[in-house]
Amino acid sequence: MSDATRIAPDSFVTLRYRLALADGTEVVSTFGGNPATFQLGAGQLAPPLEERLVGLSAGQRERFDLPADALGAHRPELVQRARRADLPAGTPLVVGGAIDLVGPEGQPLSARVAAFDDVSVTLDFNHPLAGRALVFEAEVIAVL
Repeated sequence: MSDATRIAPDSFVTLRYRLALADGTEVVSTFGGNPATFQLGAGQLAPPLEERLVGLSAGQRERFDLPADALGAHRPELVQRARRADLPAGTPLVVGGAIDLVGPEGQPLSARVAAFDDVSVTLDFNHPLAGRALVFEAEVIAVL
């Protein structure tokens, strides 16, 4: 098979994929639906997922077990407590739900609500899959 038909670090690739926790809990899947097209190296997929795709060819279907730190280690210092009064008015609070905030330099931040009460909220700024062992399955439809 020629190198032109294999996925390179900057290829456009169309694939069906599934990302699940090691216990089988599905996080996202395009199997049974429309495939997705990505350009590798453009930040559309996490680097550890892209690395597993490099070298595959159209028609291949592979499964990869990813270690718990594949999308980063869970960092306890990124779990912080804030006063509810410091959140934007009307911010919906649901444990496990995501909220969008603005950082001190005006940058957008996303956090998951870990816990809350009448006075405070515990926010987790870690990637939702940080520290979790994962299974990545991909079926390559086309290398463009």
